[in-house]
Amino acid sequence: PHNRSTPRCQQVISVYSIYQSIKLVSTRTNLMRHYGAKAAVLLLAIYQTLAFIIIPSSLHPSRSRRNTSCHATTDNNANDGDDKVESNILSSSKPAVSVSNVSIDRRYLLSKALIAGAATAATSAIPSPAEAVITADANWPLWTALPVAPFNRRRTIRYEVAPGVYAFDQMIGIYYVHVPIRMTVVAVHQNDPNKRGLVVFAPVAPTKECLSLMHDLIDQYGPVRDIILPSVAVEHKVNAGPFARSYPQANFYVTDKQYAFPLNLPNSFLGLPSWTKPLPRSSRDNAHLWGGELEHEVLTVKPGIGSMYQDVALFHKSSGTMLVCDAIFAVDGTPPRILTEEEEYTRALLFHARETKDEVVEDTPENRKKGWRRIVLLFNFFFPGSGRGDLGLQPIFEALQTPTYKDGWGGWKPFSWGEDELKDFETFSAGGKPTVLPIIQIILSRNPNEMRRWLDVVTKWNFNRVVPMHLDAPLSLSPSEFEDAFLFLSTSYNKVRFCDEDVEFLRKAEEGPLNFSVYKTPLGTLRGDKCGIQRPPRN
Repeated sequence: PHNRSTPRCQQVISVYSIYQSIKLVSTRTNLMRHYGAKAAVLLLAIYQTLAFIIIPSSLHPSRSRRNTSCHATTDNNANDGDDKVESNILSSSKPAVSVSNVSIDRRYLLSKALIAGAATAATSAIPSPAEAVITADANWPLWTALPVAPFNRRRTIRYEVAPGVYAFDQMIGIYYVHVPIRMTVVAVHQNDPNKRGLVVFAPVAPTKECLSLMHDLIDQYGPVRDIILPSVAVEHKVNAGPFARSYPQANFYVTDKQYAFPLNLPNSFLGLPSWTKPLPRSSRDNAHLWGGELEHEVLTVKPGIGSMYQDVALFHKSSGTMLVCDAIFAVDGTPPRILTEEEEYTRALLFHARETKDEVVEDTPENRKKGWRRIVLLFNFFFPGSGRGDLGLQPIFEALQTPTYKDGWGGWKPFSWGEDELKDFETFSAGGKPTVLPIIQIILSRNPNEMRRWLDVVTKWNFNRVVPMHLDAPLSLSPSEFEDAFLFLSTSYNKVRFCDEDVEFLRKAEEGPLNFSVYKTPLGTLRGDKCGIQRPPRN
């Protein structure tokens, strides 16, 4: 159905796709198969509520478009892009942050944007599917468990990052602030026919496409032996249960401080299967666990009341590769591959490259880079120093006047950018030098002693590359270079490498309305060097 290209048909198909997804996941058998009986009861109620809210608003008459003809597409046409998908996926090339783990901090910071966005989305045209190479195998019917982009259309790209180490990239985001989310698979015990197989780190959505790419590795390296959920963050946790159920013979380990908000439900209600095991805090006391092929160390920090942060460093000895989840990341000016190979995904880059609300940006390499720079700054700082945000009613009213804007959201543009945007990004990126996500640093700085303990263990491993589960990967890093990314541990205050103007909003939030939600730290609030960047003038 996504090959039908008339504007009216695309809108109808978008709505119909939402309806079919909700209808599919709302069946008892499908929910139980992916999440288990207890979680199925909880999710069923949520899905039925979503069906009641979303479908009527999506069919509102104000959203209709011209050209109402909708022509049938044959099955052969619908599969035209399959071969192209496979060739693109298998080619090798360079290609959070948590909601639940930040507790009230992150939810509060996003809430104003989400409320404003919901108001616009309720009456604006849903971005229509492009005629790209995303096929039916990329469909993920359980997207409503965490209703963020790309919703049900989740393409997977696989690439080799080291001998026996493979990354599986999908995409995740809100309001076109789209970034890669990654699963990594490592081969173990290849010289032992009785133990050879795969270890999966940070599972992503197990679409048919993803599982097909997994099958290729299984044929080459052996069965899935172990699956690790290295985080308590909802964007990683939500797909871990369904993925583990795809390989019921594998051991399924999760970090031991899993929780839910606002009700701290047991694991069975979170969709984790009955054979879930807590991951030991360290492999040093459990040498038998990985048979000498791997080492791991868990980082655990409690940032405030009702919240928790955990991350796992996993060292694959034979390739010299260390995997981490959210503790570190790096980014340069090149948009990631997951956002550039599909017209449907590239839309995010061009959406943020606009200078005016109704501008339709030409798809050029420079505009893609401009959009990516802005996505990165928004992803990290919410309100970066070179931009100005307006989450009030005026941008919403303006968006309501153009409900059929080409790329959706009615062209809603609550951010404007000043002349220092490029300087801002380059200071932050530092040419792809690794750093810590600001919201993660706020969390980690609550317990600098635990950070130092964790680093003391992992920097003794002899790795030469690091694979984080977001943004760029792999990163060519030695243990000392990895430690250097945690700058705040070597200073007397909570220092960041980038511009102080960028962390001003987060600092004020921590000192003001979010003060109650995080424990005090001896390092204080985030501080950087003044860069002299200026916000654009108010309209």
